[in-house]
Amino acid sequence: MTLAWVAFKTILTKEIRRFTRIWIQTLVPPVITMTLYFVIFGQLIGSRIGEMNGFSYMQFIVPGLIMMSALTNSFSNVASSFYSTKFAKNVEELLISPVSPHIIILGYVCGGMARGIAVGVLVTIVSMLFVSFDIQSWLVIVITLLLTTATFALGGLINGVFARSFDDISIIPTFVLTPLTYLGGVFYSISLLPEFWQGVSKLNPIVYMINGFRYGFLGISDIDLSYTFIVLALFITALYSFSYYLISRGVGLRS
Repeated sequence: MTLAWVAFKTILTKEIRRFTRIWIQTLVPPVITMTLYFVIFGQLIGSRIGEMNGFSYMQFIVPGLIMMSALTNSFSNVASSFYSTKFAKNVEELLISPVSPHIIILGYVCGGMARGIAVGVLVTIVSMLFVSFDIQSWLVIVITLLLTTATFALGGLINGVFARSFDDISIIPTFVLTPLTYLGGVFYSISLLPEFWQGVSKLNPIVYMINGFRYGFLGISDIDLSYTFIVLALFITALYSFSYYLISRGVGLRS
């Protein structure tokens, strides 16, 4: 137990120090990007759109933007960090050490969650300069944020395992995460869509995450809240099991 704790603490500390040491590159850019979204979509365009589901457009999009910044950063942190470890051959030291694959996975995932949550908190603080909220449920906000960042940190780990070059790290965020996020209800309510496209949208897991997070802030959601937690639980279980299989077998990691 002591060995497992020391190993977990070491990996987690390394991961946190990694992104805090270069905070100008890891924490500041997403905050600046989200601030531009607040100004352009919230203030300029939002004033012309008016209300969305009984709230100002700015209030409506802020939870989605916070979640978008948190999930993308949790994913990218683990993907880049784990690939760098693999590229430098340091991962071989982990594989031959008496450390369980569970500890390796938890260390990297918690490190990714830490960055995602840190960015989410910073973006939330900045958003308070533009809009105020009457928070409906802090519990829902915290649980949804933790589960979502864990889900995408696991996804980042899998991406890092399969990546063969630094270019491969950006493929999933560019061609998968970005489209799914923009089509996940960040800027609109899926109830505005025709029935067919509402059904298609419900195949997008990010819709459930953003709506669950939005419910915590505003008390409104296009999706039943229970579905949010069911989808997150299923994805975490599936991604964790797959990650354990890859790490324990050394898939793509052994020379």
